[in-house]
Amino acid sequence: MAYRIPRGTQDILPGDSEKWQFIEQRIDDICSRFNYSEIRTPIFEQTELFARGVGDSTDIVQKEMYTFEDKGGRQLTLRPENTASIVRSYVENKMYGWAGQPVKLYYTGPMFRYERPQSGRMRQFVQFGVEAIGSADPAIDAEVIGLAMQFYEEMNLKGLKLVVNSLGDKESRKAHREALVSHFEPRIGEFCSDCQERLHTNPLRILDCKKDKDHPLMVDAPSILEHLNEESSSYFDQVKTMLDEMGIPYEVDANLVRGLDYYTHTAFEIMIEGEGFGAITTLMGGGRYNGLIGDIGGPDTPGIGFALSIERLLMALDTQNVELPAEKNLDCYIVALGEEAKKRSVSLVHELRRAGIKADKDYMDRKTKAQFKAADRTNSTFTVVIGDDELEAEAVNIKNMETGAQEEVPLSAFITTMQKRTRRKAQ
Repeated sequence: MAYRIPRGTQDILPGDSEKWQFIEQRIDDICSRFNYSEIRTPIFEQTELFARGVGDSTDIVQKEMYTFEDKGGRQLTLRPENTASIVRSYVENKMYGWAGQPVKLYYTGPMFRYERPQSGRMRQFVQFGVEAIGSADPAIDAEVIGLAMQFYEEMNLKGLKLVVNSLGDKESRKAHREALVSHFEPRIGEFCSDCQERLHTNPLRILDCKKDKDHPLMVDAPSILEHLNEESSSYFDQVKTMLDEMGIPYEVDANLVRGLDYYTHTAFEIMIEGEGFGAITTLMGGGRYNGLIGDIGGPDTPGIGFALSIERLLMALDTQNVELPAEKNLDCYIVALGEEAKKRSVSLVHELRRAGIKADKDYMDRKTKAQFKAADRTNSTFTVVIGDDELEAEAVNIKNMETGAQEEVPLSAFITTMQKRTRRKAQ
């Protein structure tokens, strides 16, 4: 039987894994500058956490979750998103009592959704996201948006467009919900079955329907901005003012909704414009979720965050021909000539690695010419030759592969010489 990878998943092989590592290093760097700390949550949680946190009426909960029963009869789900998990951890670990508020967290890890696989959309995919919990200041909204924009800009992507909207508070959402029901109900039979089900459970999601996006009722559907109360309108104005102060351009889109039930007030997406990216132009999305912490048993605490797909980022980089460092170069490759030299090379390569130097040697019993070819394939900066003559002289021959310069160095000074040449420090 030939085993194949499950549909909607991928192997990230050497040559590509270095690109992922580079992106992850960029994530760690920018989050450090913004004073966000890493959090790591379990890959599976109680199913009820997502049903309650994400929302029973969402496609994620109704159609896309990987749910199973463990040997104890508990219903568990592979996480389809991470905000609910982080909020669970926030409540369980009483982070609301920590001295440093707001609690500013970031994560990178796999999520799972049973969707039809397509370009930029996998069943197992990796998200980078941030959550800032504990502050109702519009400035933290602007900070979170600014972090996302700066990350994409530092990845050298062009044609970025920030779209923002307000979903209002509970009072505003209720008024908007009633207006949507009145608007769509007389002709709801003309819409898809999903929209018909959502009419009285979550009519806001009708605005995000891909099947009925061209229906005439979509054009003049009631806008949330028309139903914002004074408090919600003022909050949105302050967020926009903060973005103006930061010099971040944006567009207001009254039809922007997010696919999760927990969002309130600020909602935003970053899109990419330009040819070659296909139908999926949205790179990431996020928003404020002031009621979520209370909904899953914690104190009434405001929060805001975003999540972005690493796969979709890589696709955008590829479309714009942005090259990422993917080569894994060695500092030193040892070519051993003769049986005694092969034995000596084992200890030499070990000493090099202990000294902080990226080193390797031949393990395939190759001939001399083949060993030099292997060294070339590793893009090694230096090739070190040791044979019978070198062993007798207690020396090695070091060749700089960039300049072609060669020098003979005593074995007693070999490690320190390589540290100086490569500027490495002992581990």
